[in-house]
Amino acid sequence: MNHYLKGLYLLGCFLLAGIIVACGGEDQSEITEFVRPVRSQHVFLTGSNQIRTFSGTARAGLEAKLSFKVSGTIQRVFVKVGDKVRQRQVLAGLDPRDYDLQMQRAEAALARAKASARSAAADYSRVRALYENRNASRNDLDKGRATAESSRAEVASSAKELELAQLQLGYTRLSAPAGCYIASVPVEANENVRAGQTIMEVVCGSRLEVEVSMPEAFIARVKKGSAVTATFDAIPGIQFSAIVTKVGVASGRTGTTFPVTVQLQRNVPGFRSGMAAEVTFRFEGRKGEARILVPSVAVGEDREGRFVFVVEEIEGGMGIVHRKPVTVGELTAEGLEILDGLVDGERVVTAGVRRLHDGRKVRLMDDA
Repeated sequence: MNHYLKGLYLLGCFLLAGIIVACGGEDQSEITEFVRPVRSQHVFLTGSNQIRTFSGTARAGLEAKLSFKVSGTIQRVFVKVGDKVRQRQVLAGLDPRDYDLQMQRAEAALARAKASARSAAADYSRVRALYENRNASRNDLDKGRATAESSRAEVASSAKELELAQLQLGYTRLSAPAGCYIASVPVEANENVRAGQTIMEVVCGSRLEVEVSMPEAFIARVKKGSAVTATFDAIPGIQFSAIVTKVGVASGRTGTTFPVTVQLQRNVPGFRSGMAAEVTFRFEGRKGEARILVPSVAVGEDREGRFVFVVEEIEGGMGIVHRKPVTVGELTAEGLEILDGLVDGERVVTAGVRRLHDGRKVRLMDDA
C-alpha cells in the first residue's frame, strides 16, 4: 500500500511540474524586446573652412489667410486660384442687404436725434430768456440745459452707430492686402461663412524666403546678414543669391536644430510656395586644425578601450546602434575631441550609452 501511495505522489509531482513548465513557456513567448529610447546628434568637423548645404522650404515674403470681419452669405467670388491681383482689388463679397438695412436704420436714428437736439436747444434758449426776465425758475433753466446736453450726446452716439454700420457694410467686401497671387479658394458663392473663416489664401511680395533647419553644431556660426546661395529642384542649374534675415534662438520640434531664414535677392521664375530648396552656407574656419567634438557623455570606456555608439537610422524614428572604437584628445569647453574613429556627419548617441550593446534597436527621441 505504501508503495502504491508513493507512486501516486511521484506521478502527481511530475504532472504538476509539466504544467508549470508549459505555463512558463507560454509566458516567455509573449515577452517582447524593449526598444530603448536614446538621444543623439550629428557630429561635424570644426576648425576648418567648410561649405554646408541644408534643405528647406521656400515661401513668399507674405503669406496670408484672408477672411471677412462679419458673417454672411457669399454673394460672389471674383478671382480663382492662380490669378494675380493688385493691392485693394476686391476679391469676394458678401450679400450686403442686411448690413445696408442696418446702415439705413442708423441714418434714421441719427436724423431723429438731430431733430430732438434742435428742439431741445430751442426750448433751452426760450427758458434761458425767460429766466433772465425772471419769468422762469432756476429749476426750469437747469432742466432745459440738461435736456439740451442729453440731446447733443444722443446725436454723438447715433453718429457713432452710423459709423459702425458703415464699417460693417464695408466689411462685406474682401480686398487684397498687396500685389499677390491667389493660392487657394476653399469657398464658393452662396455659402454661409462666419467672421474670421478663411475665404482664400494669398502669397505676396517680390522677395522670396527659404527656411532651413540648422544643426546646433553650426547655429552659433550663422550671422544675420551673411551671404548664402539657394537652389531649387524645380529650377535646375540656377543659383540664387540670398541673405540671412532670421537666426532662431530656440530649437525646433526635433530639439537639436534651429530655424534659419534667408531672403532671395531676386525673383524666382515659376515660383510656387512650398517648393523644395537647398541653401549653401560657407563657414569660416576657427583657429586650430579640423577636428570632431562630441559631448563627453557620448564616449564610453571598458576593457577594450573607449568607444561611441553610431546610429544607423531606419524608418519610423527608429535606429540600429553600432559600437565604434575612438581615440580621444583634449577635453574642451565645446566637448571631447575625437582624433580617430568618427567621420564627418555621423550620428552619435549622447544619452543612454551604458545601457546599449552593438546591434541593438533604439528609438530616437529627437525624431519623436
